[in-house]
Amino acid sequence: LMLNKKKLIDLYYYLQIPRFIENRMLFLLRQGKISKWFSGIGQEAISVGSTFALNDDDVILPMHRNLGVFTTRNIDLDKLFSQLFGKEGGFTKGRDRTFHFGHIEKNIIGMISHLAAMLPVACGLALSYKLKKEKRIALAYIGDGATSEGDFHEAVNLASVWELPVIFLIENNGYGLSTPTSEQFKCKNLADRALGYGIEGRVVDGNNVVEVYEVVKELSAKIRKKNMPVIIEAKTFRMRGHEEASGIKYIPKKLIDDWAEKDPLKLFEQYLFKNKILNDSIKEDIADKVEKTILPIIEKSLNKSPNISDEESEINNVYATSKLSSYTMQSIGKTEIRYVDAIKDALYNKLSSDDKVIIMGQDIAEYGGVFKVTEGFVDEFGKERIRNTPITESAVIGTAMGLSISGYKPVVEMQFADFVSVGFSQIVNNLAKTYYRWGQSVNVTLRLPTGGGIGAGPFHSQNTEAWFFHVPGLKIVYPYSPYDAKGLLIAAIEDPNPVLFFEHKYLYRSIKSNVPKKEYAIEIGKASVVKKGSDLSIITYGLAVKWALDYAKESPYDVEILDLRTLVPLDIESIYDTVKKTNRVLILHEDNITGGIGGEISSLISENCFDALDAPIMRLGSIDTPVPFSANIEKDVFLPINKIDMTISKLMKY
Repeated sequence: LMLNKKKLIDLYYYLQIPRFIENRMLFLLRQGKISKWFSGIGQEAISVGSTFALNDDDVILPMHRNLGVFTTRNIDLDKLFSQLFGKEGGFTKGRDRTFHFGHIEKNIIGMISHLAAMLPVACGLALSYKLKKEKRIALAYIGDGATSEGDFHEAVNLASVWELPVIFLIENNGYGLSTPTSEQFKCKNLADRALGYGIEGRVVDGNNVVEVYEVVKELSAKIRKKNMPVIIEAKTFRMRGHEEASGIKYIPKKLIDDWAEKDPLKLFEQYLFKNKILNDSIKEDIADKVEKTILPIIEKSLNKSPNISDEESEINNVYATSKLSSYTMQSIGKTEIRYVDAIKDALYNKLSSDDKVIIMGQDIAEYGGVFKVTEGFVDEFGKERIRNTPITESAVIGTAMGLSISGYKPVVEMQFADFVSVGFSQIVNNLAKTYYRWGQSVNVTLRLPTGGGIGAGPFHSQNTEAWFFHVPGLKIVYPYSPYDAKGLLIAAIEDPNPVLFFEHKYLYRSIKSNVPKKEYAIEIGKASVVKKGSDLSIITYGLAVKWALDYAKESPYDVEILDLRTLVPLDIESIYDTVKKTNRVLILHEDNITGGIGGEISSLISENCFDALDAPIMRLGSIDTPVPFSANIEKDVFLPINKIDMTISKLMKY
């Protein structure tokens, strides 16, 4: 037995705390003082036993029913109850519910509602410990139902391939909401899946706190000696509903009665009494201590004021404040290079100057990426920093988030922007919302080779920026020139927020400009007037800037061209300035016209610059079809290039 008498008594104390809180919460729920509760009654041994077995500097990623993680880590109970009751002083300031928060000082990372989504984040944290050669472990909880999610399989596979120090702890409680495990998977034990990933799997009695403790202690010792992931399946039962409102009518009464006999507190008490470690006096003392510790804090928190805020405060807490390093704008040492070389330069500069920069993606190491942007990097910076990944988007984006939380500045190359759809949830739910929810900045840069014009068809030519334009918390950068591409990519890597960096594939090897060799940054959120004019303004970005410049060379009109460069944050002031200067506007982009970013810009101009307009705002974008494969159809029918002259003539004659 690994536990001495004192530790066994401590473990008993920590097991009592979540049960006491749970019972109190059910009482408050019946009184209408709280609105919702996800009960972990009957499952406490898993949370408490595993947390008690880990070191304080090991990171834990809990779920709904892991109250015991927070209490065993001795989290500030006043803040915890304020959080649970939606009162002032909680961890998320009313921006998220119950256990959807993290506490970096206690090495706890907050969950989101999308099940399995935090497992890739655990991989990123574990990778950071491996890179730093720290003997730390990441432990992520997941329910039995969520093991069917793609993020589970992607994360376990990635952890296996990269030999990461991570424990995937499955709480198999018999039901995914109302659906029994017999309808969720066919394998006898979920831990058996470990074999398919070439890692160790272990089944434990999740209601035996000593067994949970000992297995986690044993496996964590093995992981500290040799980095490796493991799957632990803890067999248990959910004694209450998925959440209280859903009830338990669908569960056979006999099943509940049988599992009630296996209550983890009852089992542990019997064990302690049998071994003469616990007696009635000690039991009463512990119960009295728990009640006197918890009840006053609950009452205090219930009497607090509810969370209040205002529009300005909410908006100002969506993004972490960006503080660019003290770069000087470089005007010497310039050389004319292609767009693709400017991207390469930016990455090379940052890899050289900052050892926290890591690049991850498919085929980016020896092969150099499908566009050869990272060619040669692995020879200079090594495979720890230039990391080939399995064919997985979601897990790698989540891993990047975990790395960022641990102080790294990961850059993820999507092979094509189109493939980002497979990682959509990690971007819009994890990357985008974490800072707003609990104040943890997420410095992740996603490089997205984008756009058409090369006859690549509907799955390699899409402009996907509008998918993310609607999501607060993301920054979107889409440069046209090589000079802007380098300066903005360096700024993106330095930015404490998630940045989606769109690089147009057609531009990679088709344009050149003078670009400084040294590091420099361009502030994200500032547009650029690439051509001054007085007759009309073309507001545009990406490849469409080239179309506008080509048109302007032959145009009878004096055209001003505003290259947005950054779509979020949008440089509204520069948009208004050019409108007020020329009084006529064409908004031009390569993306489909309906739902494109041009519609939002048009609305802003209509609402704020109506008096400055001498003609209706006009928009041009691609037609509302998927991108056709035929280069001729793409150029002559799909893209708006051939409509620019006619549209501007109409605009000027109005």
